[in-house]
Amino acid sequence: MSDSTITDPGCTGVSTEAVPTARRRRLLGARPLTGGAVIYWWLEIIAVLTYYVVYSAVRNADAAHPERARQHALQLIRFQRALGIYHEQAINHWALHIQPLVVGANYYYGSLHFVVTIGVAVFLFTKFPDDYPRWRNTLAIATVIALIGFRFWPLMPPRLLPHHFGFTDTLDKYPTFWSFNSGAMKKISNQFAAMPSIHCCWALWCACVLVPRVKTRWAKALAVLYPVSTVAVIIITANHYFLDAVGGFLLLGVGYVAARILTRAGRSSPAIAS
Repeated sequence: MSDSTITDPGCTGVSTEAVPTARRRRLLGARPLTGGAVIYWWLEIIAVLTYYVVYSAVRNADAAHPERARQHALQLIRFQRALGIYHEQAINHWALHIQPLVVGANYYYGSLHFVVTIGVAVFLFTKFPDDYPRWRNTLAIATVIALIGFRFWPLMPPRLLPHHFGFTDTLDKYPTFWSFNSGAMKKISNQFAAMPSIHCCWALWCACVLVPRVKTRWAKALAVLYPVSTVAVIIITANHYFLDAVGGFLLLGVGYVAARILTRAGRSSPAIAS
């Protein structure tokens, strides 16, 4: 094989010798750090931060009346009971007997949601820049759609249900570096933004980005386990119901389909193509 031949990193063994330069860069995960690339970095950072500030403001504004959110929770519980999947209280109660598990779940819920998503986005931007716009748009679209769910179908999470439901707020019982019940957090956070689960949506996004692009089996396994463990954590901490997770996963699918259409249309624009 000549030095000019490039092997597809997707383990297909296909020679890409005749592949155009842009395609070669995507296959190799390479991007020259030119002045334009540095500017693009900063534009992306500013855009993401602006997006998150706007998202947070919309998400936490005009929280629904608790009674409406409670009625929706009762409806969801009845539906899950009919499906035979209402096990949240049993799992939450079982986990309380293993304090290290609960404390670990608290930290997982409060930190990895942001840390892992940002890390995966940076990985995608630097190693697979041609794929980045589609997946960035997927996450953005899915998150915007979630706001519609929060606004029109507020849902009381298990931890806020009356005590006779038997749930324990693990963040209140074993406080970490933050808690929804702290004074500041309680004032600024929409307590009823539970359906769909953004935690699960973002976790599946990370897995979808990583699995086809990381090379080792253990890395792929960790990527697959990430959304699975996220579902476990949101149930253990009594922050969501199982159907919240299902809603988050379905939401990502909708976001991906929309992003494929919008990103393809944007790339075909003469202004961008030039």
